[in-house]
Amino acid sequence: MTKLAKFKRPCGGYAVILAFALYCFAVPANAQFGAAAAQSQQGSQANPLPLSGRTGASGGVIATQTAIPGTTTSVNTLNPTVQVSGAYSGSANSTSARPFSGKVSLQEAVERAITYNLGTVGMNQALRQAHGQMRVARSALLPNVNGNFSETEETVNLAAIGVRFNVPTVPGVPSFGIPTLVGPFNYLDLRARLTQTVADFTARNNYRAAQESLRAAQFSADDARDLVVLATGGAYLQVIAAKARVQSAQAQLETANAVYQQTQMQLQFGKVPQIDVNRSQVAVLTQQQRLISLQNDVAKQKINLARLTGLPPNEQYDISDDVPFAAAPPLTLDEAVKQALDQRADLKAAEAQVRAAERAVTAARDERYPSLSVSADYGAIGTNPGQARGTFTAVATLTVPIWRGGRTEGDIEETDAALRQRQAELEDQKSQIESDVRNAYLDLQAAASQVQVAEQNLDVTRQTLAQERQRFEAGVSNDVVVTQAQESVASAELDYINSVFAHNVAKLSLARAIGNAPQTLHQFLQFP
Repeated sequence: MTKLAKFKRPCGGYAVILAFALYCFAVPANAQFGAAAAQSQQGSQANPLPLSGRTGASGGVIATQTAIPGTTTSVNTLNPTVQVSGAYSGSANSTSARPFSGKVSLQEAVERAITYNLGTVGMNQALRQAHGQMRVARSALLPNVNGNFSETEETVNLAAIGVRFNVPTVPGVPSFGIPTLVGPFNYLDLRARLTQTVADFTARNNYRAAQESLRAAQFSADDARDLVVLATGGAYLQVIAAKARVQSAQAQLETANAVYQQTQMQLQFGKVPQIDVNRSQVAVLTQQQRLISLQNDVAKQKINLARLTGLPPNEQYDISDDVPFAAAPPLTLDEAVKQALDQRADLKAAEAQVRAAERAVTAARDERYPSLSVSADYGAIGTNPGQARGTFTAVATLTVPIWRGGRTEGDIEETDAALRQRQAELEDQKSQIESDVRNAYLDLQAAASQVQVAEQNLDVTRQTLAQERQRFEAGVSNDVVVTQAQESVASAELDYINSVFAHNVAKLSLARAIGNAPQTLHQFLQFP
């Protein structure tokens, strides 16, 4: 072998080593040096889904009382209605977790509705969602630690990445070339990375805004419970009133039957003509039709109550409580308004929403300020675990915004618009609360007076009916007068039932208007 051949072999080995060293310094994407420049790798995040897949799932509950012609057609009486819409009109099944005995009290109905009504269920899930969003915002201020292990086997074309070698020829020195293809080579890299935000005013205020949004969601959940109490209490009172109407119709049917039988006996003795018997029979049939209609109304009201409380949607159950007429708690209008402004959860939610918007505006303005973050990694790298050596990187980054294409000004304008809107909504909420209290207070006063009038009217009509029946039995009157007196009693009883129902709904509405309805329900409605 010649000396030249002996010299070329080691030169070729050195050339490969030199080319590999140049590649390591020229390519910033290798495992050891590229880790310091690359961004911290994080696990993929789940995209949040809409809270509800149903449209219009928010809904609401509104109690109204309007004056309509009374059943006696002589006066206008209050006609209360509790309008339930959206999610508040449905519920999840409550009997699987809480057994049902077949009878439901008002307290049990309210408790079931608070737990299983879709209105409260939806707001509780909204609360969880707000809590998750707060944690996401907080994560931008906390350390992020990630670990990764990689094994790489690679071949690199140096010419493809712009590395060119022009080796000059030296007289008397054998020429050699540096290869453009390096590899294959492999290495292992086990590394932990830490990133930490040191100073980021935008992220800090985003977190504070998320905290206020969480408080607003909590207050909204409390307000949903008040609405559920109003909806469930109103439905329960509807069932009570419907059953009272059925009992009144049954009593009127019994009276009509008694008059019909009496006219039949008088017909046998020739005291009355056949037309009187026919009129008495028509009165009986009319009362039967009324009774059937009222019984149907009771069944539908019970199904509505079941839908609100998570019970099976049928009428095969009974209610165990009666809510008779009772005076409202001694409370002046000014005291009621003051308590409402202090206690209403929806007002507290609106205030929290304003504070959240203020924090969002501050966060947008803080986009103009620099931010500071640090990152570090430590790990072992080598061709195999036995040859791996520990390496580390520590980086501090100061980011100074110079020009963001108008992004900051756009964010400020957007958040300020939200702030102004929420401030207007807060003022409107205060006015709405005072309006709710005043309306409920007026309905309560009118219903209380109406109950007194209806009670007196009922006493008078009952006395009149008793006297007319005595006159009919004595033969000095006919069945027409008795039927008219009986209709007056039926109308008076319905007026009294509606008046008591209106008074109870007004008290329930006042409890909701003041706030904390689940805690004050016993105070406003007298029930076991």
